[in-house]
Amino acid sequence: MSIAAAVTGTATTPVHVAQRHASPARTATAPRREQSPLNPNSQALRAAGASPAATDGVRAHIANLDRVLGKPPTVPRPLPSKDAQAQSGGGQEPLNVRHGLLNALNLSFFVPMPGMRARTAADEHMSPRSLMHMQQLLSADSPRASPRSTIGPRWRSLHGEGGWAGLLDPLDSDLRRELLRYGDFVQAAYQAFQSLPTASARHRGLMLPDRSYRPTRSLFATSALSMPEWARRPNTPEWLTQQSNWIGYVAVCESEREVARMGRRDIAIVLRGTITCPEWAENLRATLVPLDDGDATTHGGKAAEEEPKVARGFRSLYKTAGEKVKSLSEDVMDEVRRLMEKYKGEELSITVVGHSLGGALALLVADEIATTVPDAPPVAVVSFGGPKVGNAAFVEKLKKSGKVNVLRIVNAGDMVTKVPGVAPRLPLSKEQYQHVGAELRIDSKNSPCLRPDVGPASRHDLEAYLHLIDGFTATGSPFRCDARRSVIRLLQLQKGNVKKEYVKRARELGVDPAAPADVGRSMAYGNCAVASPS
Repeated sequence: MSIAAAVTGTATTPVHVAQRHASPARTATAPRREQSPLNPNSQALRAAGASPAATDGVRAHIANLDRVLGKPPTVPRPLPSKDAQAQSGGGQEPLNVRHGLLNALNLSFFVPMPGMRARTAADEHMSPRSLMHMQQLLSADSPRASPRSTIGPRWRSLHGEGGWAGLLDPLDSDLRRELLRYGDFVQAAYQAFQSLPTASARHRGLMLPDRSYRPTRSLFATSALSMPEWARRPNTPEWLTQQSNWIGYVAVCESEREVARMGRRDIAIVLRGTITCPEWAENLRATLVPLDDGDATTHGGKAAEEEPKVARGFRSLYKTAGEKVKSLSEDVMDEVRRLMEKYKGEELSITVVGHSLGGALALLVADEIATTVPDAPPVAVVSFGGPKVGNAAFVEKLKKSGKVNVLRIVNAGDMVTKVPGVAPRLPLSKEQYQHVGAELRIDSKNSPCLRPDVGPASRHDLEAYLHLIDGFTATGSPFRCDARRSVIRLLQLQKGNVKKEYVKRARELGVDPAAPADVGRSMAYGNCAVASPS
């Protein structure tokens, strides 16, 4: 199809890294800490006559509270008045369309739907242990991850050699940390696009959660479809309907200390999920087409049945070039070859990570690397909530390559992981879509923060995925009591799906769930700027 929308920019995408400044030295004498009224060892609680049963439930979560926080707890802000809460929407909202699937797809303003059922008071049950853990996670200025350990001797198994056998259930602690790091890379891609979505801007801010990595190239995806004039709503932002958009980046680990800890130098290819209308239109093109040339014509008989095929829309976004930007395929392969040449002779790995649509495109990236780069290092795909991509022949092709290992993280009830279903007008069983790789299954019902009846938007949300991974230990086991990921971003993005007592507690601790998500506090601290096509 012809390219209707002109997208400003150039194919060259240099990266400008902002200078990092050393943090000021800490004062030698720490200020005096005030005793928390929630601490079972405090005099205030003993004077109130708290029962031993009530204190035993929270003791495990706050025994190391002072050591974990390393600073006095945030001074609680006064609760706003009822009138102020009514004006700011502080009341608890029922589960309606805004928390539904259309909101997750960024299409709620296009298609109205009747409200979904409201939640009941039974969903608001909270335990003192959960509230104390909440105070710990909200009192810190930054997420405090689990201590790093040297993974050099076992990096290949953590990277997927052996299909992650014995590492998923129960979840290996080192693997959990790696998954959270790669998930935060995708969160950084979302934040970078949403903060500056127009491709014509001079620079795009990108905050990496791991300063060991430096972004080296911006990636763009172009749709072969253009939005018809009748579908354009008045005052719709141009980026929402333009055909080429920034979709991710390539980063490489440049810290020699981290390289030594990991046992290799890692190249990360990071891809966000669907945001724009053309991207959603491509998602709906679910016809299976040959992987190599995209021609839907088959060659008859068994040979056609065994031909690797993928969804037409995914292949279109991966292979289509824009008017002034290369295709995603060209950009990724050029950068992979350049970095392999730059670090020739070193132990390398390639990790392709994506959420939703990004997880689907990650499989196409991995397949092309394994097919076209004979000396490619081991390739791992980490997919958060990714859909099915191809038929059985495509799945078999990835397995036989011997270079690609795929790990799918799936939240129970996430509808995106169940689509596409059976391809239209293809009766053969092998022409059906199939998943590939190992699966790590998590469930929103295991979270002490989220309501048990969370809607589809929360089940597919990336931050909810990372929150659940941080607390997952094994199937049937309770949420990890020493999970240390900050829940500030979860509150700000999923307020309607967080239990009421958590929202109330957050306000008491000085966190406003209604405020825009502060990625600088809740996720990342390395800052650099990636140039856009202009």
